[in-house]
Amino acid sequence: MKNIWFIVIFTGLGFFALQVPVTQLAGSKATFTLFDFFGPIATGFIGVLPGLAAIFLMQFINFLVHGANVVDLGTIIRFFPMLFAALYFGMKSRAILLVPLVAIAAFNLHPIGRTVWYYSLFWVIPILCHFARDRSLFFKSLGTTFTAHAVGGALWIHVFELPQAVWISLIPVVLVERLLFTAGIAGMYVVLNNALNFLIERKLVTLKFMIDRKYLAAKKRAV
Repeated sequence: MKNIWFIVIFTGLGFFALQVPVTQLAGSKATFTLFDFFGPIATGFIGVLPGLAAIFLMQFINFLVHGANVVDLGTIIRFFPMLFAALYFGMKSRAILLVPLVAIAAFNLHPIGRTVWYYSLFWVIPILCHFARDRSLFFKSLGTTFTAHAVGGALWIHVFELPQAVWISLIPVVLVERLLFTAGIAGMYVVLNNALNFLIERKLVTLKFMIDRKYLAAKKRAV
């Protein structure tokens, strides 16, 4: 029953976040939204399986509500990057490193991908960040957003076959965009971590969310 309430609460919050656009996704009608900051951190508060269930439901409900207006292959593909990003955020096992490794392989197996093989080097980042994830929220968030990018990029090249010039032109865009998302994910996590702790301490909610005391306000950490 507790997991059901976790899923319901985060599904509602995530659906709201999906309504706040941030930027357009190249090659599609799909857009990045506030959900791209909020979605990955769900597993950090309610656990991996409930978090993944909530993320799927957030996106599925949004699809049902807005499907007639925004559905295209890009929208469908975007179901997957967020799920794997959340898996990276909530999963400590090195098995998660298979995701960027498979993405690199898939990208370079495509004829166009082989001509811009260096683009897939972006996806070495989540591999390196994994080893600092427990010491740094920045690196955890950086690895998370580049995991989403890896899954999306590997799928994108096989579905849309964007030409070499497009992938090259995206390199500086990716650098800026992913740093923005890193800051957004980390910032959202700190804000929600403190907000949920505030609600729990004042017994305004009885659900025991997973709170990381390292990222509470200094006064709270000392308690």
